Amino acid sequence: MKRILIDVGNTRTKLVFADDVRLIERRQLSTDEISRESILEVIGDWASRAVQVVVCSVVPSRTTALQEVFGEDLLIVSFRVPLGIGIDYPEPETIGADRLANAAALAKLHGQPGIVVDFGTAVTFDVLSVEGNYCGGVIAPGVEMMSDYMSERTALLPRVELIKDPPPFGRSTEEAMQAGAYYGYAGMVRRILDELLATFDQPDEATIVATGGAGELFYDALGVKLYEPDLTLHGLRFIAELQ
Repeated sequence: MKRILIDVGNTRTKLVFADDVRLIERRQLSTDEISRESILEVIGDWASRAVQVVVCSVVPSRTTALQEVFGEDLLIVSFRVPLGIGIDYPEPETIGADRLANAAALAKLHGQPGIVVDFGTAVTFDVLSVEGNYCGGVIAPGVEMMSDYMSERTALLPRVELIKDPPPFGRSTEEAMQAGAYYGYAGMVRRILDELLATFDQPDEATIVATGGAGELFYDALGVKLYEPDLTLHGLRFIAELQ
């Protein structure tokens, strides 16, 4: 069965044409540019070949445009649809759809318990219990948000390119900011992971998976063995199969 999978993030929107086994073709556009016209232009002939459209969105105003395009063919991921996992959370309607998709993919691909670290505009940590329930997580600023904020809030600090394994101390302002962003951010993520792992009776049994654009920069430095950039999209595919 052919499907269109759409992951609407704060900054970028990923669109993928997929079948029951794989992600076949991918396109993207800026989330700020989403409109009925831009969606139709980007998907092209996908619409005539797909039987279902699945979306997870963290930007409600853009979801409306997708509803105008796809109508009743659009499946919007939320806690109200079958996910393949349980929900043990006081206000499930407040859980981001991308976080539910990540947890669903974690359960399907690696079982439980586990933690997903999604390095997006914000970095999110989502916990799947040993019983297979989504039970909460952590939200922190993304690494680009942190580094951009420094340049925006100061007179002399520039925007810098994030790089992997910069020198431990900088011999220029740019290098100093790169070191601060990389090592400071990695330290924050590692501390949060340590606190989350301490909540498990058997921490060694928990699978940690990194995803998201900046995940490739950090996952191995954090001792995380799994980096799956398409985790959210696979989660959408698995959720679609359950409907």
